[in-house]
Amino acid sequence: MADEAPAAVRRRAGPVVAAASAWLRALSPVGRDAVLYGASALFALVTAFAVGIPLYRQWGQMAVGPYAAAWLLTGGVALRRARRGTRPTGGGRRDAARIVALALVLLGATVVPLALEVVWRSEGNAALHVQPEVVVVERAGIRAYHGRDPYRVVDRNGHILIHQSALPVYELYYPYLPGMVVFGFSSGSRVEARLTDARIQFLLFTAVVTLVALSRIRPPSDARFRVLQALTVLPTAALPLATGGDDMPVVALLLAGLVALQRRRPVVAGLLLGAASTLKFTAWPLVGLAVFAVVDRSGKRAAGRFLLGVAALVVPVVVPVALSNPSAFIDNVVRFPLGLAGVSSPAASALPGHIFVSLFPALHRAYVVVAAVGGLAVLGWRLWRHPPRDAAAVASLTGWVMLVAILLAPATRVGYLLYPINLFLWAWMLRGAETPASPVVEAVPVAAGAA
Repeated sequence: MADEAPAAVRRRAGPVVAAASAWLRALSPVGRDAVLYGASALFALVTAFAVGIPLYRQWGQMAVGPYAAAWLLTGGVALRRARRGTRPTGGGRRDAARIVALALVLLGATVVPLALEVVWRSEGNAALHVQPEVVVVERAGIRAYHGRDPYRVVDRNGHILIHQSALPVYELYYPYLPGMVVFGFSSGSRVEARLTDARIQFLLFTAVVTLVALSRIRPPSDARFRVLQALTVLPTAALPLATGGDDMPVVALLLAGLVALQRRRPVVAGLLLGAASTLKFTAWPLVGLAVFAVVDRSGKRAAGRFLLGVAALVVPVVVPVALSNPSAFIDNVVRFPLGLAGVSSPAASALPGHIFVSLFPALHRAYVVVAAVGGLAVLGWRLWRHPPRDAAAVASLTGWVMLVAILLAPATRVGYLLYPINLFLWAWMLRGAETPASPVVEAVPVAAGAA
């Protein structure tokens, strides 16, 4: 099943990891909050002084204080409760401390750094206060707002077709799907420039979708709170939202789609995952694997209705744009992200795939083909032997697929690891969440009792 790979990893991890896991399980929820905020404070401190990107260093400098304060607050509450010997569950003061700590880091590590970066960007020297993906989305939104194609043919057969010196060549590419332009539409309007920063749209959309999705699921533990933390206040969300954030709306929609899958709403799940699939290709692996686990309230397979929901958004949003200028579309969303456009991408972290193609550039194209074919073959074997049967299994398997893909991709960035991190967290949450019972199953005991 989908949990076999994680189980195998845990078995090989050794006694240290097992002891750490047991220690964390023994902590109260507020104690685990303290661990997370303490680790986040350490991450922010390292980022503030050791990372080469100035924008990331600025975020670290602003976030380390709020994380440390939240660590002291939750750690103090957990320690006091431990000394009193009180139970780790229940207690209004504990809950209040958790909420206050969440609000503190939401404001101090996410909202305030984002607001300051937006203001500093508007005051000049924008390159130091925004990631390139934000600018790319805004430029595409402006073009779409004025009725122009967001995709332009930048490169053909290794020859740059757009000659200019004002921008880095990689910023001429729009490597996202057409739906992402909605977050840049406001940049084409006459609204105050500080309010049209795409990061504001990313944050608001992510927060709303996440809250709605989590309100529709009932896990038996504090798993829902952990998911909320990971998507709003921990470095997995706070750093990208304050600096770039284009992946966060995709992640939020993937969560909402999985919740709908868990609740056996095939059409709703299809629409939500279809919306994510109009933004970035990073949503497509989950869509493909979800097909194996779609059932409706009666327990019947509902892959057709699910795919109809996906197609209802993907076809009208993506297909017309792709067909109107196929060479530009392929150049921007396929060749450039795969590193085949002859242009260096800033999304090139020192992960195994990038290191390999850097050492052996002549093998770049062959490596992409071999990695893709080999990965699909392994995935096909896995699906043939153990297809995912529920939302938790889909999330877990997709997490492993994306983790391997990120590590082997020739041009990617460490920040994309937020996808597998969140997917593994959702798998844990969904395993314990309530699943709507089949009416047929519910009717049996009633009929038996009546007899």
